[in-house]
Amino acid sequence: MNWSLRAARRSSLLQVVKSAVATAAAWLIAGWLVEGPPPVFAAIAALLTVQPSISQSFGRGVERTVGVIAGVIVASAIGLLLGSGFWAVALAVTCALLVAWALRATPGTANQMAISAMLVLALGTATPGYAVDRILETAIGAVTGLIVNVAIVPPLALGPAREQVAILTGDTADALDRLGSALVQPQTAASLDDLLAQARALRGSVTAAEVAITQADESLALNPRRRRSSEEVEALSTDVRRLFAITTQLTGMTRAFVDDYDDTIAGDRYATAIAEQLHRAAHDLRLPVSTGDLDLSAEEPALTRPLEVITAPPTHWMLIGSLLVNLRRIHDSLAAHPEA
Repeated sequence: MNWSLRAARRSSLLQVVKSAVATAAAWLIAGWLVEGPPPVFAAIAALLTVQPSISQSFGRGVERTVGVIAGVIVASAIGLLLGSGFWAVALAVTCALLVAWALRATPGTANQMAISAMLVLALGTATPGYAVDRILETAIGAVTGLIVNVAIVPPLALGPAREQVAILTGDTADALDRLGSALVQPQTAASLDDLLAQARALRGSVTAAEVAITQADESLALNPRRRRSSEEVEALSTDVRRLFAITTQLTGMTRAFVDDYDDTIAGDRYATAIAEQLHRAAHDLRLPVSTGDLDLSAEEPALTRPLEVITAPPTHWMLIGSLLVNLRRIHDSLAAHPEA
């Protein structure tokens, strides 16, 4: 059994503050506009509507409001027929869940429909107009949460996207260096297996970067800060596509090296030349990154032109040919980048 009470990453402090502000504001506004019991449901709606992106806030607000309306309709119909006893509540919850299933509603909407139906029948008889008030409260809370999320520093998921692209860039450069070093050093079966495993693991870094880019792009929807940030998201997406192409070629090179390896490869002059090219490619990948006091972006690209072999290698010609083809594609991917 794998579960935890703690998340992998905590929410930002700003997000916590916005949730608190939205909850308090929804309580005050709904309490002023809707007479009756304390506006608990407005506060809950506002709290749930404040999400990491504006589009998610809008979707959560619509989801909750639609769920409340549908649940109230179901509960009202059953209440007219059966009253508000236990069986009426049980039937209302069941019907609400079945309606949500038939409509292919999201889990959040389905749960809201069932909860609303239950509360309307359980509490509605003691409070006149409870069902209508609950809809109004929920709508007020959802709108308040959305307004607060937009008004107070609209959230953008650019930081995680930058971080994941930087990690992918570093992982890819490290993998290029590893293969370059392996080409000129004797290898054991265990070291070859490890080399291939690490090359294949790059796919995980690519996936993490792609997910972060998708989240960053989603955070731009309905966001007033979209115009200033859309170009950066597009640039990061271009970087990920370029890095994905490089990791694909690198994995193919590593696979070929492992499959065709023998102890004489380390002394092959063509393998040595390819190793140098791989180290140059790793250097060029790191160029846009500044580390400490060393500004690597001020250096010149090292991989200025692809390696050319005029005559066929006398030995390991199949491996050398495969490595050269993939190396040229890596060069092309680097040359396509404006800083390479």
